[in-house]
Amino acid sequence: MKTQHPLARTPVTARAWPFLIDAAVAACALALFFALVSTGAYWLGKPVPVVPISHSIGALPVYAFYSIVRIGIAYLLSLIFAIAYGYTAVYNPRLEAWMIAVLDILQSIPVLSFLPPVVLAMVALVPGHQMGIEMGVILLIFTGQVWNLAFSFYSSLKTIPREMQEASLIYRYSAWQRFWQLQMPFAAIGLVWNSIVSVAGGWFALMACEMFTMGTRNFQLPGLGSYLETAAVSGDMRALVAGFAVVILIVVATDQLAWRPLIAWSDKFKFEQVESADRVASPILELLRRSSLLSSLPGRIWHSFEEPIYRRMAQTRDCRIVHPLDEGRARGKASAGLWALAVAAIIVVGWGAAQAILMLRTVTWPDLRLLLEGAGATFLRVNTALLISAAWTIPVGVAIGFSPKLARFVQPLAQVMASVPATAFFPILLIGLVKIGGGLGIGSIALMLLGTQWYILFNVIAGAMSIPSDLREVSSLCHFTRWQRWTKLILPGIFPYLITGMVTASGGAWNASVFAEYSHVKDHTLQTIGLGAQIDAATDSGRFPILLLATIMISVMVVTMNRLIWRRLYRLAETRYKLEG
Repeated sequence: MKTQHPLARTPVTARAWPFLIDAAVAACALALFFALVSTGAYWLGKPVPVVPISHSIGALPVYAFYSIVRIGIAYLLSLIFAIAYGYTAVYNPRLEAWMIAVLDILQSIPVLSFLPPVVLAMVALVPGHQMGIEMGVILLIFTGQVWNLAFSFYSSLKTIPREMQEASLIYRYSAWQRFWQLQMPFAAIGLVWNSIVSVAGGWFALMACEMFTMGTRNFQLPGLGSYLETAAVSGDMRALVAGFAVVILIVVATDQLAWRPLIAWSDKFKFEQVESADRVASPILELLRRSSLLSSLPGRIWHSFEEPIYRRMAQTRDCRIVHPLDEGRARGKASAGLWALAVAAIIVVGWGAAQAILMLRTVTWPDLRLLLEGAGATFLRVNTALLISAAWTIPVGVAIGFSPKLARFVQPLAQVMASVPATAFFPILLIGLVKIGGGLGIGSIALMLLGTQWYILFNVIAGAMSIPSDLREVSSLCHFTRWQRWTKLILPGIFPYLITGMVTASGGAWNASVFAEYSHVKDHTLQTIGLGAQIDAATDSGRFPILLLATIMISVMVVTMNRLIWRRLYRLAETRYKLEG
């Protein structure tokens, strides 16, 4: 009599798993479709600028849904913009200097400085519908998410090893193939980790975007930001704790369902000759790879990046040189369309500059003197927060990046801490500072840290993860001392990522100054000397000339720092600390 082998039932189980996974994927697709329909019905309704915010815990699911939709759409727009902007800047030398200068300026402008023109423009563009107000809020969240993504992608493209670019020509890759097989894989690790901090920045700015005053007009939209803001102002601790719990739940779920699979997936794009034995794992990613429904999608969608060019180089020995890399031809010349666009931009900028000059003529000398004093005070606070952030994020980020086991536990915790809007409970902390004789001086630096340190931490983690495993093994075999390991391997390896983190952290600190130096607490306002306080006060009172001048001063200081310090360090990263074979 024949006996059945114990493993004979394995095919049945193997067939059952994909069916269950496909059912879960289909359910998620239906839920996404329902979310799109519900959002569309709400957006196409009549505009309601001020929606009463209930502190009932039962209202939290609906508020969470609206906030997730806003942050999600803003993130997708940020990712598309960052890739297009960074690619254009790198491969158009004539526009590169101008585009990076514009990026420096934009990333330094606080969210509230974008608020009046963006909201008014969107309301005028889509009159009679809630969509105008919603798009204005989404674009404001976009301004708090996009800049570090753009800097990350730009920096990654600038540090692609020359041998990789030459290999793309050897294999006769088209521009589209180079983009998918070389440029996107090389930038993937940085984009994933900067996406985490971008979404965290969206949560940080959510309160300012969902509930704000602009002159005589008030805007209050249903969402977690408005819920936390009203709970903090009214001192409702029960609602505040419930709101925090929902935010933490969303962040943890996002980490497990999205970021952890993306981190594990992007780990295969590490530029190394020997595959590491210690890999990042994600159960969700392994389940998705078993889905027959997803694997049936077109190859470019599901199997994109499967064989980056440096993997192919490591496997292929026999190749023929077609021609050397021609930087001028690879980047191309500016087309007539770009020149026309540049001329149109010059005309628009010229007209806007003329209008701005007319507006600034109304600023008085006392106002200017107060702004100059505030600029000096905020500059000191920003750089203090930057130094404190770098002091602890560099060693911690390297430790997390070098240890997937440690990252599995610490990274979700860091993401939660980065995502929970500190602006929600900060007014309560300020009341305590005032009662004990303190003020916003120390408190503002603390809040700037919360808006600064995560940019550096997540970029350092990405840099540490991108260091090839074979180089780390060589440092161990050669018995490097701790000092040699840091100076010869770690700091050079993370240097491009560290500079990106420092640049975007500087912009994040300037953005956080708006919340840190000016706060409404119940029936009174707390503020300290600083440009952030001036911007917030000008937004509340509708004094647009003061708002414009304060924004210009921030932009000038940030651009000056970037030109004198950060840009030179970027150039050093592109030339000396680039991974070459």
